[in-house]
Amino acid sequence: MQKLQSIYEGKAKVLYTTEDDGLLIQYFKDDATAFNAQKKGTIHQKGIMNNRIAAKIFEYLSAQGIPTHFVKTLSDREMLVKKVSIVPVEVIVRNRAAGSLCRFLGLAEGTALACPTLEFCYKNDALGDPLINEYHIRALNLATEGEIKEISGMALSINEHLKNFFLKLNIELIDFKLEFGRYNGQIILADEISPDTCRLWEVGTGNKLDKDRFRRDLGNIEQAYQEVLRRVIQ
Repeated sequence: MQKLQSIYEGKAKVLYTTEDDGLLIQYFKDDATAFNAQKKGTIHQKGIMNNRIAAKIFEYLSAQGIPTHFVKTLSDREMLVKKVSIVPVEVIVRNRAAGSLCRFLGLAEGTALACPTLEFCYKNDALGDPLINEYHIRALNLATEGEIKEISGMALSINEHLKNFFLKLNIELIDFKLEFGRYNGQIILADEISPDTCRLWEVGTGNKLDKDRFRRDLGNIEQAYQEVLRRVIQ
């Protein structure tokens, strides 16, 4: 599959067209950002690790009946994906309190939530991806009521599958971010699932195996990503 024109470059990935109008190449970069790109850096070989981790997770979710944009891995840093129209709403699924939820609600980090919690953010870098609710989504025509319901149900289903997936690797899924797209009239999972988009804590030790090590200057960033990759592909 030939890589043609770059049509989108985000904080962690670049999308390229191919000779097939319905397929794109998703390239994973080593760039790392935090706090709405106020903090920037590089994590050595992050793109390679995230590409491999995301591919394994997409394969697992597809086997559980979750429709995704993933087609196949092309190289160390590239995967072939279906061309979707991204719904401009990021979905955050939380199982324990961490990050912004602790600041908003005054909860101690790691507090178990009585049930998985969904948050919606307007995917808009200029505004800092603000929190929004279902009324905002409908009012701004970001998604229909039916699409919101489908996205919410799929996000909660993905959460249950991924909690089981990671727990078998002795990792607890604390929270994570999802993006969805429209493809042939269907809502499907897009973007990536990796230590960039998840909070992953080692069971028993609470050791952080995700981008919080970069956000909070905890050190051993590459080693944490490598450990997640080692467990995912074992």
